[in-house]
Amino acid sequence: MSEGSQGNSPAFGQVVIGPPGSGKTTYCHGMRDFMGRIGRQVTVVNLDPANEAVPYACAVDIAELVTLPDVMENLRLGPNGGLIYCMEYLEANLDWLQEKLAAFRGHYYLFDCPGQVELYTHHDALKNVFAQLAKWDFRLAAVHLVDSHYCTDPGKFISVLCTSLSAMLHVELPHVNILSKMDLIEQYGKLAFNLDYYTEVLDLSYLVDHLASDPFFRNYRRLNEKLVEVIEDYSLVSFVPLNVQDKESMRRVMQAVDKANGYAFGEQEHRSLEALMSAAVGADFHFSSTLAVQEKYVQSQDKAVEEEVMGL
Repeated sequence: MSEGSQGNSPAFGQVVIGPPGSGKTTYCHGMRDFMGRIGRQVTVVNLDPANEAVPYACAVDIAELVTLPDVMENLRLGPNGGLIYCMEYLEANLDWLQEKLAAFRGHYYLFDCPGQVELYTHHDALKNVFAQLAKWDFRLAAVHLVDSHYCTDPGKFISVLCTSLSAMLHVELPHVNILSKMDLIEQYGKLAFNLDYYTEVLDLSYLVDHLASDPFFRNYRRLNEKLVEVIEDYSLVSFVPLNVQDKESMRRVMQAVDKANGYAFGEQEHRSLEALMSAAVGADFHFSSTLAVQEKYVQSQDKAVEEEVMGL
């Protein structure tokens, strides 16, 4: 694999980032299986040195180069410092990564990345790795996963928006933000607004007003207003809802990422995708973005109210 080239054509893929517990590894496992069913050859690359129980078949594993337990033990570092060292070590040994990736020319790549937020907001090691991949003619999109339970807490949701915006500006890749674990959202509590308010990041002044009703946050209203202004001024952050168990949800995410990184699939893959979706949801299915998830959420909330009333 020469500088600026990875064979005769560019390589496409996703770098899957996000905080710990957001579902990155589960996403890589599910997306690999979904793409495989429509005929796309997928190679999963584990770049998380702390990921010891990988549930998918891992074609390239950073554990062959460096592991977090070894770094922590030998250099007497904590988990955060150890992860940063591992990423800096990877950056210093990119020839290892280049050699490993060369064995899978023509494949679609999923890079399963560590869960330390600092790596995507202000530390440069992973950013530099992604930049080098671009020089090798990898067309990548960053898929940033965020747990959907943050929608139930306005303060946490504002924090998530700031983190997502910071990652978008720092990583410098086409970016798709994902609200993961949507199948569990009804368990997290009642949303203050409809789901599309959170996915489309609509007028955030309503969120600030909602926060002001809490005595703790009332004293920080001015701070929250300024944070919201920063997010709205950039006008970059929006989310795609994801339920890994739902084929339509996976299709929606895959097509959003394909649009972001410029991947154009062939006619055979298109036919396979249509066949898969027809078997999953019926041939007359019409696309709806967040409507199905919102409807399911509302129904679960109505059922909870009914059960509460019946118990009185």
